[in-house]
Amino acid sequence: MLRCTDGSYYVGSHRGEDVQTRVGQHQAGEGGDYTQRRRPVTLVWCEESQRITDAIAFERKVKGWSRAKKEALASCDWTTVSALSHRRSGQPRLPSATACDT
Repeated sequence: MLRCTDGSYYVGSHRGEDVQTRVGQHQAGEGGDYTQRRRPVTLVWCEESQRITDAIAFERKVKGWSRAKKEALASCDWTTVSALSHRRSGQPRLPSATACDT
C-alpha cells in the first residue's frame, strides 16, 4: 500500500521478489495513472504472499476498506483494524442461504 503525496492511499499487488523495484516504477511514473498524478509515493505497508491469487484477493479486500482502516493497517494497529472490521450498524451479518439450507 502506498501513501500518495495528496494523502490518499493506493493499494496494489505485484509479482516478483523486490517490492522496492515496483515502488521505484511508481515513483518514475510507470505505475499507472493514479500514482503518476500523485507522486511522490511512500510505501507504508507490504505483505508477501505465496500465491498471486491470494495477493490479488487481499488487494481487492483492502481497496474496499475505509481510510481509517487502511491507516490502522499501515500502522500495524491490529486492535483498530479489528474494531473497524465490525459492521457499522453493529448488527451481525445475516447468513447467506446455501444449497444445504433447502
